[in-house]
Amino acid sequence: MQAQIFNWIFKSRYVIFERNQAQAIVSQQNLWKELVHLAQATEFGKKYAFKDIHSLKDFQQAIPPQSYEDLQVSILEMIDGRANVLWPGKIRFFAKSSGTSSSKSKFIPISKSSLEQNHFKGGKDMISIYVRKNAHKNVFSGKNLSVSGTFDKNSSGVMVGDLSSVLLLNLPAWVQKNRLPAVELSILPDWESKINQISTEIIDQNISSLSGVPSWNLILLKQVLQKSGAANLQELWPNFQLYMHGGVNFEPYRKRFEDIIGPKSFTFLETYNASEGFFAIQDQLDKDSKGMTLLCNHGVFYEFVPKEEWGKTNPSYLSLQDVQLGQNYVLLISTKSGLWRYVIGDTVRFTSLHPFRIVLTGRIQYFINLFGEELVEENANMALQEVCSRLQCSIKEYMVGPIYPDANGKGAHEWLLEFEKFPDDFTVFGKLLDQTLKNLNSDYEAKRSGNIALQAPIVSVVPNGTFLAWLKAKGKVGGQHKVPRLQNSRKIIEEIRAMR
Repeated sequence: MQAQIFNWIFKSRYVIFERNQAQAIVSQQNLWKELVHLAQATEFGKKYAFKDIHSLKDFQQAIPPQSYEDLQVSILEMIDGRANVLWPGKIRFFAKSSGTSSSKSKFIPISKSSLEQNHFKGGKDMISIYVRKNAHKNVFSGKNLSVSGTFDKNSSGVMVGDLSSVLLLNLPAWVQKNRLPAVELSILPDWESKINQISTEIIDQNISSLSGVPSWNLILLKQVLQKSGAANLQELWPNFQLYMHGGVNFEPYRKRFEDIIGPKSFTFLETYNASEGFFAIQDQLDKDSKGMTLLCNHGVFYEFVPKEEWGKTNPSYLSLQDVQLGQNYVLLISTKSGLWRYVIGDTVRFTSLHPFRIVLTGRIQYFINLFGEELVEENANMALQEVCSRLQCSIKEYMVGPIYPDANGKGAHEWLLEFEKFPDDFTVFGKLLDQTLKNLNSDYEAKRSGNIALQAPIVSVVPNGTFLAWLKAKGKVGGQHKVPRLQNSRKIIEEIRAMR
């Protein structure tokens, strides 16, 4: 009976979701006013004279775009327990995310308002989309399986951890009752031990849905199959029907999930749910649909800068009503956690304006995000500089690409290196490179934990002149042309390998 009640509630909620999407522009126009009004008495609001802001133009002229470095001092003060800094009151939760050139980790504030009006509201809308478009199924007939990270609590009572652990600690009772594994097991810090214990615990459970990052879930589910002896997951869990995923490009994983899930109808539902906020959900559930609907009434105000204007002195700052199809935009957000005109680092493109749907097109910087490690060009440059300094070698050119997960869910990064001066020992070079990357990037460090999913980097040496030959072959010699350092696909890696 409870399953039927939940199904009816969420099916009814979809009507509200559709209405909110139809009013997206009005919602956004009202939201920036609400944000400014609520934060007038904060230190940030006083610094930028929020009381004198009366129009969106005032808002944009008063507050320059903010990087994490711009807000870092304020955020660290908030972690120490200081109130009314970027947002009213004291913020008790901070999501730990991948770092920048100046810090190993970022700490993203998550207020109570943001939890309720953004993350959890987006989660409810996500379920309502699925329920409404799968009337013949009942996802509440079983439990949701989600693997979270861990957290720490400081002397000020502030919790710092993965976004998944922050959400887990704040889930309402009815959600906790309908999910697995137990909180105590979910937050264990040792990923290898945690996955082993979870895989044993859930074999005999009734699982209907899964949520989380593909890499770790794939490893967990393969262990479940090995221990159970079942041919596929739907044989083990007959009600298994939905996977809600996000955080990394899913396509390299899709076939492997399809192979272990089973032959019955199954839905993969993509989300754009970052530490900074829940921004978009796939609302067209067919496999070939492109775009996620942008959540415009969920406590996040969006601005869009044409990618070709990014870095200019006076770029265009566009609101939702100004965007066009097919254009790449740098995304800026203002949130109910005190991120003001925050440069999240992602670029997006609109695939629909009625409703507003987006696809992620990349990052402002080069990056690799195979398992959620968010390795950016700054990390790679700094790591190579440190390793070469210690081993007294030097590099002329390099690039990094992914080695996609194999049948066991294991993948790696491949580094193509053109040396000017060779190291004495390439094995030592590879190990030191790996360790230095762990020191620079906490997400990389976490995904390399236990050597479970992301394996040690593969270092490959190419002859002198290889990268120049590739540039010449592409007609990209001179001017602003340069070797792309980090790529999230193997296309260029394979092109360069073919020239050796």
